[in-house]
Amino acid sequence: MLTRAFTKPKKSFKGYGEHSRSWSISEYDDGIVGLMDDIPLISCENHGLPLTLKEVLRTSVGVMGANNRGFTEKLVLSKGRLCALKRFRKVLVGKSEFGRTVERLAQVCRKCDYLVPITAYLYTKRFKLVLCDYYPMGSLADLLEGGRRGQTALNWNERLMIIVYAARAIAFIHAQSPPSDKNMKMNVHGNIKSSNIMINIDLTARLSDYGFVQLADCVEDSDHKEGPGTSYCENLSQKSDIFNYGLVLLDLLGGVREPGFIECIVETKESIKLGKSTFFEFDVQGRERRQALKVLDIALACTNRLAEARPSIEQILLNLGDIPNSTK
Repeated sequence: MLTRAFTKPKKSFKGYGEHSRSWSISEYDDGIVGLMDDIPLISCENHGLPLTLKEVLRTSVGVMGANNRGFTEKLVLSKGRLCALKRFRKVLVGKSEFGRTVERLAQVCRKCDYLVPITAYLYTKRFKLVLCDYYPMGSLADLLEGGRRGQTALNWNERLMIIVYAARAIAFIHAQSPPSDKNMKMNVHGNIKSSNIMINIDLTARLSDYGFVQLADCVEDSDHKEGPGTSYCENLSQKSDIFNYGLVLLDLLGGVREPGFIECIVETKESIKLGKSTFFEFDVQGRERRQALKVLDIALACTNRLAEARPSIEQILLNLGDIPNSTK
């Protein structure tokens, strides 16, 4: 059985907040929490359980991930409910715009089985939080890294299913109409990468962090630089989403996470197809190998240097549909 993702040890995060040191949620002890005003989170669910800031502070069990935009923590709420809390380091909008945008994103996520639901949010001087569903298997990045460290690796059929589910999520976003809502581009994800593809127990996948790049800015510091798998194309456009999806495919196929290797793969593609060059990081033969080679073709088309030459997500889904047994 695949190993589940574990919460990382608690860390201290400097530089959060404009005028004072800001800590990881999990670092607030009961004495500090007791001095704070208890503020209710705003629910994005019709019948969501009421939550307050103090409950969030007291139920964090540790940090799951961090980057230049913020960090994510695991919460164990009352009655054992698990949630993922995302805290932004530097938001780009004011309180009313933040709330309106998060609620709009939550509405879109509720309508799609391939996007991570947003359950609640909070905006105060110190905290800018978004609460999402928690996935105990962790992210695609977690599973791939675990397999590379000797844990049970994803087989080809599991990888293919994740590829299709992620494409369906992108297709839903790209089909949003109207494409914009005031200053918000609703038909672009903006940050597609393996660490933002969350995995269910049954290995179905959901795409997280939809629209968050339009809410939060990056804060550069030496402690929280993005690692391998970072989205390379940062222009806020559908073609950039496609490029980054192509990088996810290359990571799934051969562990390639840096755009600099793409030209090398293009040059050796025929050798890979003939079996003269090793590329796939998993054992694959016969029909499954032919399927993997078709996905490699899709990945290379997605990562074309010329944005206009990249396929649309609709074309990608059609190509995936041509692969036998590519959908459940």
